[in-house]
Order: sequence, then C-alpha cells, then structure tokens
Amino acid sequence: MTTLAPSSTTSPEVSESPSTKQARIYLNNLLCKTLLVHTTDHRMFRGEFKCTDSDLNIILSETYEYRIPPAPPQPQDPNSTTLQPQSQPQPLLNITPRWLGLVVVPGAHILRIELEEFESQVRGRKS
Repeated sequence: MTTLAPSSTTSPEVSESPSTKQARIYLNNLLCKTLLVHTTDHRMFRGEFKCTDSDLNIILSETYEYRIPPAPPQPQDPNSTTLQPQSQPQPLLNITPRWLGLVVVPGAHILRIELEEFESQVRGRKS
C-alpha cells in the first residue's frame, strides 16, 4: 500500500498584492451563487458560478439559456436636434429558457455579470 504525502519540495506560498488578494476573496464569495451572464449575441445565462480562469471565461452549472430579443430600433426624426429620452427597459416576458447544464461562457463575449439576490438577502446585509 502506498501512502501519499505532500511533497517537501513545494515552494512557499507566493505573496499576493492586496488588490489580488481582495479579488480572490471576492470571487471565493461568489462560488455556488447564481449569476446572470449577458453576452454579445443577445443571450443570458443563469447558472451557479463554479470557477473562472486567466482568460476570464466563466463556468456555470445548472445553467439555463435565455435568448433576449434585440431592442427595436428607435425611429429618429432627421430634423430633430434634441436628444430623445431613453425609454425604460421593458421586463423580459415570454422568454422560454433552454436547459444547458454545465456551460463555459467565453470571457471575450461577456457584456455584463449580475449576482442574483432576493430582497431578503439584501435587506439582511444592510442591517
């Protein structure tokens, strides 16, 4: 029977800058939480954050994909010189999710990442 033990030749832990350490702690706190990842091709992935890599790819498990229709183009009056106020974003209704399971979202295509939280979680953190 062979017993495995840690190697005595392992190098001492490399010291990290404070910002790197803070980023690592932040990412560790996101593990196993539900993220919404928006991509350049008008899709949103909702899944449990598992890990990331040096290329900024994100791996999600238990993932659903949502195809978000692009916003309709706003007609512009060519004679108008005033800026039109932006309309409020409409809630996403009637979007059918597609089950994907384990997903790698390429970092180059990520537009926005949101942490899914419920009001009770936010309220508990403020008090």
